[in-house]
Amino acid sequence: MPNSYKLLNGKKIAADIRAEVAADVEALKKEGWPVKLVSISMGDADASALYVRNQQRAAEKTGIAFEARHYPADIGRDELLGIIQGLNTDPRVTGIIIQRPTPAHLTERRLQRTVHPLKDVEGMHPSNIGDIVYSDLKMGPCTAVAAVELLKSTGITLEGLEVTVIGHSAIVGKPIAFLLMALGATVTVCHHETRNIAMHSRSADAVFVAVGKPGLVTGKMLKPGAVLIDIGINQIETSDGPKVVGDADFESCADVAGWITPVPGGVGPVTVATLLRNSVTAARLQSEHYASEFATRKSV
Repeated sequence: MPNSYKLLNGKKIAADIRAEVAADVEALKKEGWPVKLVSISMGDADASALYVRNQQRAAEKTGIAFEARHYPADIGRDELLGIIQGLNTDPRVTGIIIQRPTPAHLTERRLQRTVHPLKDVEGMHPSNIGDIVYSDLKMGPCTAVAAVELLKSTGITLEGLEVTVIGHSAIVGKPIAFLLMALGATVTVCHHETRNIAMHSRSADAVFVAVGKPGLVTGKMLKPGAVLIDIGINQIETSDGPKVVGDADFESCADVAGWITPVPGGVGPVTVATLLRNSVTAARLQSEHYASEFATRKSV
């Protein structure tokens, strides 16, 4: 396999973001606004335990306080919504994370809508997603923002770039499309009803894929020299045991692509770093909100 492609090292990009976050967190502490995240998980603790540990480890390394709360699967809807509302009004808490999966009677969308937009560090509240449509990004969905960050790291001019996004979920594919359009790219979005995905991907300068199907994108589907951002995370069985892979066939795509993300080690680390950066943004927005609402006004 020729070594003509460049590997987009998500770990390096994430490290740079974390360094900026650590400096911002320290500055906020000096201003009297320490950053604190509260993680809420429900039901089977093992299902989200790894994500919670990774988030806590990353947060504490940058000086962000992290509190993990776990509730039983049968917790009442009104009780949990009341808990979230309490966190919304607690000035000591600057960010709230809703872990997945959620019990059937507690829909993810309802819980996310209950989190105040200024504390929505995951960027999934309809208000924060809607801001992307108006090119007013404050805290966007972490995975979508991270994927676009990786494309920016190539140094390619985004104005006029032809991009194909494969996958149109509300928190990944669609936000990526709007983020790229705001940067001047021409975007085509493919989904399960698209008749010929390869026709679109072969004409693109950059391809994003996020559908949860290992091996969906192959080298034959790419323009030579294109950027491939693989957001998929899938576990497959091999002769050597379980293996984590993306939605693209890395070997064949690496023969054609100019830049390519590894899985793992590509979008994942930048997603966590983006969560931390959103946490700083949330704290600063809250600081500004409290200052404007409650600062003592001098009489004329």
